[in-house]
Amino acid sequence: MSGYFKEKGMIAGIILIAAGILLVVYPPLLSIIVAAFLILAGAMALSVAHYNRKHRRHFDNPTVEFFFRF
Repeated sequence: MSGYFKEKGMIAGIILIAAGILLVVYPPLLSIIVAAFLILAGAMALSVAHYNRKHRRHFDNPTVEFFFRF
């Protein structure tokens, strides 16, 4: 394993430990983190649905439309 990945793993570990300590010291932070995650997940779902609706294929022939629906 190269030094670059070891450093990134070490930084990620330090961040996770710091987050754990912050959650122990200030428990309402967990509800803020969960709420932010849910809001971002909802926004991402809306943007994916909008993108799919925008780029959906439409055909004039109903038979072709039936087969491309699946």
